[in-house]
Amino acid sequence: MSSPHRFFNMYLTTTISVSLVLLLVGMLCVLLLAANTLITRVKENVAITVVLKENTDSASLQRFDQMLEAVPYCHGYRYVSKEEALAEHIRDLGEDPTQFLGYNPLNDSYEIHPSKEYACPDSVAQIDKQLSSLPYVSNVIYPKDVLELMNSNLGDAAALLLAAVGILLLIALALIVNTIRLQIYSKRFIIKTMSLVGATAWTIRRPFVRKNVLMGCVAALLALLTLGALIYYVNVRLGIMLFALTWQNLVILGGAVLLSGIAITLLASVFATGHYIRMKTDSLYKM
Repeated sequence: MSSPHRFFNMYLTTTISVSLVLLLVGMLCVLLLAANTLITRVKENVAITVVLKENTDSASLQRFDQMLEAVPYCHGYRYVSKEEALAEHIRDLGEDPTQFLGYNPLNDSYEIHPSKEYACPDSVAQIDKQLSSLPYVSNVIYPKDVLELMNSNLGDAAALLLAAVGILLLIALALIVNTIRLQIYSKRFIIKTMSLVGATAWTIRRPFVRKNVLMGCVAALLALLTLGALIYYVNVRLGIMLFALTWQNLVILGGAVLLSGIAITLLASVFATGHYIRMKTDSLYKM
């Protein structure tokens, strides 16, 4: 009775240990998705102001709307009439230029927000060149210095984040490999006996690989359930949207955790059993 009980406890402990490490992998994926969402929001908040010439007709406005709907660089846009521009100017600066000029000096304009792929200095410069060539466009204004600084800082932050995530993933990999190696350690005499009677390497590895990959799948599901509960609590209870809960992001998150569980347990089982297959018999007693 004690042997099956110890066997069950060993695999239960290993499964929980691996699930905790995979939970860390899932949290790292959430961190990357949240960082990508934040970078996307920052880039798509960049505004390109297209000032139209005086008395631009409605047909030109309609053509411009159609062009913005078709071009890939436009994430969103807003038409701002000269009256709206004047109201925003008074609200932001607290002064009314019509009181000392006698007329509204502002023109109709468009506020364009570029897609994140095009929110970089070179791409925005090309957009500026294209829009400035239109006959009804008077001027194109965008924060060039801010755009260059933003891309530089975001690039540095992304590089540091990826480096940190890479280091943590290596630590997670080492923890899972050591956990599975300790589990297989108790079977080292069985592995060596099978090797001595002529069993092939794959014949010896197969049951360990099968059991540990299954354990990795179970551990990944436990990690995903825990991670889902944490995301639900943060989003619903705390009201913090870490990242967009689209099916693409959920597939990326679930796939990363599940594939990590399968791949790491598979590799750990293959290498750990190979280590004991190659080990000399006398060395087994020194472990």
